[in-house]
Order: sequence, then C-alpha cells, then structure tokens
Amino acid sequence: MTAPLSLPPNVYSLDAPPSLPTRPLDGSRRASVAIVGAGIVGLTTALHLAEAGVDTVVIDQGEPGWGASGNNGGQLNPGLKFDPDEIERIWGPDLGPRMVEFAYGTTDRTFALIDRLGIACEARRSGTLRVARSARSMGGVAETARQCMVRGMPVSFLDREETAVATGTSAYHGAMLDRRGGHLNPLAYVRGLAAAAIAAGAAVHGRTPALALNRRPGGWSIETPTGTIEAGKILIATNGFTGDLWPGLRRTVVPVFSAIAASEPLGADRLRGVLPDRPAVYESGRITVYYRIDAKGRLLMGGRGPMRPIGSPAPLAYLTDYAETLWPQLAGLCWTHGWNSRLAMTKDHWPHLHEPAPDVLAYLGCNGRGVALGTAIAKQLARRLIDGSAARLDLPVVEPKAIRFHALWPLGVWSVVQHGRILDRLGL
Repeated sequence: MTAPLSLPPNVYSLDAPPSLPTRPLDGSRRASVAIVGAGIVGLTTALHLAEAGVDTVVIDQGEPGWGASGNNGGQLNPGLKFDPDEIERIWGPDLGPRMVEFAYGTTDRTFALIDRLGIACEARRSGTLRVARSARSMGGVAETARQCMVRGMPVSFLDREETAVATGTSAYHGAMLDRRGGHLNPLAYVRGLAAAAIAAGAAVHGRTPALALNRRPGGWSIETPTGTIEAGKILIATNGFTGDLWPGLRRTVVPVFSAIAASEPLGADRLRGVLPDRPAVYESGRITVYYRIDAKGRLLMGGRGPMRPIGSPAPLAYLTDYAETLWPQLAGLCWTHGWNSRLAMTKDHWPHLHEPAPDVLAYLGCNGRGVALGTAIAKQLARRLIDGSAARLDLPVVEPKAIRFHALWPLGVWSVVQHGRILDRLGL
C-alpha cells in the first residue's frame, strides 16, 4: 500500500483558501466514471462530467493539489515545446493545425474557466515572456515569434533593449512576448476546481490511493484501502506520480523534480524596475529557469532541483544566487520558502494521451506546461468519456511505449541537468 502524501511547505498555502474536507472513500460505490488523480486534469474533467450530468468520482492518495498541480510555478504559458510549423509538419494537415490552435488557446480557456467559476486564485493575465539567455537561443526565440505572428497571434519579439525594460535585467539577448499568458496561485486554483467539481455533483475522495484496477462485466473495479469503486469508464490522470495501476504506464514517463524558491515580499524600492508589468518569464535554454512576482510581491524562482523532496530554500542556492545575478539590487534578499514536486516528462516531449483499453483514458506527460494545457484538454477528455471515439480530440492518441533503462531515471536526470547547465552557462 502506498502511503498518502502531504502538501509540501509551499508559499501558496499562505494565500490559498483552506483545503476542502475530501474524506477517504468508505465502503463501496458505483459511478459512471472514476478518475484517479485529483490534480488539474482530474478535477477539471470531473467538473465537466458532473456539469453534463455524469455520475463521477475522483480519488487521490493525497489531498487535491498535493502534487505538481498545486506546487508548480503558477505560470500560464500558451503553446507546446515545438513551434507551430513543426507541429503541423509532424502531425499532418488535419491534426497539426488543430493542435496549434488548441495549444495556443489553452490560456484563453483557462482564464475563461476561472472567470466563469469565480475562482479566487490571484489570476493575472500579464503575458508570458520567453527570454533568450544566449545568442544561440535568440534565433530560436525570434523564429517562434515569427511563426506565431504569421498566424495572427498576439505575439511580438522584443530586442535586447526592450527585453531589459520588460525584465529589469540586461542579461538577455531578446524575448518573445505572448500577451495571452500570465500566472496564478496554483494551489488556490486546484482547491477552487475541487470546490466547483463537488458543487456540480462530483464526489472527491482524498487519502484514497488506488491499489488495483480490474476488468469487470460492464466496466472496471478500483480497489482502495477502505472500499471499492465500480465504474463504467476510467481516467488515469496521475502524471509525475504514475504508479503501476495500469501495467507499464509508469515506465512511459520520467518523473522530474521541479523546485521553487520564494522570497519575502519585496518592498517598493526593490520592486522598482523588476518585471514592471508582472509577466510570467521562462528562459529559453537546455535547463529552463522560470520566475514571476506573485500578488504579494514575492519573487518566485523556479527550475530543476534536487531529485528528492525538499522543505526549505537552502538546497536552491543556485536559483537564489542567480536572482542576485539578474538583479544585483536584490542582494541580501530573504528567501522564506523552498519546495519541489514531481512533474512528468516524456521522451518525445509531447503530452501523452492514451486509450490503453476500451473505456479507459490516460493523460500524462505535461512536460512542465500542465496548468493551462491540463485545464484545456480536460473538457475534451470529458467529452471523450461521454461520447467515446466520436468525440474529437485536438491532441493525438498514442500507444504507450516504455522508456529503455527507465529504472536509471534519477541518475539520467541528474546527468542531463548538470550537462545542460554547463552548456547554458557557456552559451552553447
């Protein structure tokens, strides 16, 4: 049995509403759809299902949002890892353009859902800046901006001087500004989604790990420590915490720890000139560093961290020192919180949507873009669970493929991160 996991000591809990009392499942029950994973994807899918009148139950080994959904950088970034031209080339003239339209519209859908539900999560549509930290990466940033602008997207390319004004540092060679992006308090967002799903009629049970999944006449049976769920259809939305509930699924993704250090609120003097328009920022490099200023004026610096849980900013000196490199006026800033959580990376860097058996969906491998992407795909997952294969999806359904030497992932991730950091520092 897997022990229920607790919320890391993040700064978001200071401002988020209290956790809902999502009690463990007690006894047996039936549902039309059972969802394993109470993160953004699981809860938003449950919300749409419940609003459509579908009897839905969600279970999770922790409370809603204890994983990466409630502990990420809070950035709402449009698009995928790949440029629009490449998406269309790889996926063809039908799915390719639909994927581009969908992926770059995910933030629109997220802000619209927040507005419709009235979720208080410090949502701010202040744009996303993808900044080039080297001359090598500037060409790629400029090309992405060009491809977006050709398609009429609200995107612009900033030169070095404009980027310095937008960020408050002269460290970057240029940037792409996408005005559709922004940021939020992810824990408050997940708790708002949980409240909305429950209000719509979905049942959400925390501290209820799924121990086994078995085929039954007319559906599926999920065994938990304190009961059983009989359901006609199943969604597995466990991302970086995917286990062996479905054979082999765990080995299709690499769990990677992403870490965040949060400062004390910056005073007016220190805030002056630092991200004046409050965009969400992420660097274009082999190992991404991302940051933003939250609603309370704290600086949040994020990036790849130790491959183990942490509970203070001490192990994240490479991030806090880097902040002082970008903005020397922040020297001596007090860093109050440091935490991390596991997200799921795929070998091909695409999000993975699987239908491993009739009436079973699995969605995982957000590759660091889970907030907006997970919110947007959830509506399509819900429709697929209702209408089956007749429901169109704007992401490809792919066969699960195990990653070779998966058991060595901690060593492999550490090696890739260290090598990538060296190349990024050298501008290669």
